[in-house]
Amino acid sequence: MSTVVPADSLLGQALARIAEEVDGAFDALLPVPDDARARLYEAMRYACIGGGKRLRPLLLTAVAEMYGVQREAAIRAAIALESIHVYSLIHDDLPCMDNDAMRHGKPTVHLAFDDATAVLAGDSLHDFAFELLSEVATSADPFTRIELVRVLATSSGAAGMAGGQMMDLVAETTEFDLHTITKLQQLKTGALLGAAVEMGAVLGHVAPEGRAHLRSYARDIGLAFQIADDLIDHEGDAAVAGKAVGKDADAGKATFVSLMGAERAREQARMLVEQAIGHLAQHGTEADLLRAVARYIVERDH
Repeated sequence: MSTVVPADSLLGQALARIAEEVDGAFDALLPVPDDARARLYEAMRYACIGGGKRLRPLLLTAVAEMYGVQREAAIRAAIALESIHVYSLIHDDLPCMDNDAMRHGKPTVHLAFDDATAVLAGDSLHDFAFELLSEVATSADPFTRIELVRVLATSSGAAGMAGGQMMDLVAETTEFDLHTITKLQQLKTGALLGAAVEMGAVLGHVAPEGRAHLRSYARDIGLAFQIADDLIDHEGDAAVAGKAVGKDADAGKATFVSLMGAERAREQARMLVEQAIGHLAQHGTEADLLRAVARYIVERDH
């Protein structure tokens, strides 16, 4: 795998732009107060600013742009989504869950600060997401705001990401088959990727039935993303990945790679990417960034 993306390519420019916008928005929206909460805000900023692929914000803003949504509104929704993603990483890294020491090439929040601060930082980012979505600055239409809240809440709770995380914990002591692993990853990883494309379409006032092809696109890239992650964990370099590798094998967890083998898993990921791109057939060049994201997912090494 190679994660090198030419800076002057469509994807390279989009990745650089969204990274700058997300960091700038978090910096502006999370000023450190001059009181006893300062450490909490510092931990939130530490987790949110710098590092990460910003794949979910990129997907949300790419879909929103396809439907003529103002950039400022799309960025606010993207920050809400990324807040949920970051909170999940903070909690996932805790000793009571995955007990990871490194995230995005730097110490995890509970090590840089402490366990209690990490818990509160995650909790606060979770709430911050819905605070952002509920504000008129995100959308003047109350029905759009409540739909954004519904999509993100459903995707991040027990029926989505958190449910997948619970299945992942159970996987440490239970032998899962390929069908169950697929369900686990559709929830743990795929749910927020699905939320990204759907929230972009919600901002664009696309009716639910008009979002079906985007949901299919997100489902396929979500599984491809996790297969790529499993391959990185199986054969990647921790220094490049920015996090520990080989942990799934050490924990005895079933993964796409352990159940299918590396080569078959890699072929499956490529097939899913081509299938995802096929779901965008009704779109023209306005969907080229979504197509580029799909290809990048299986080429990255972190």
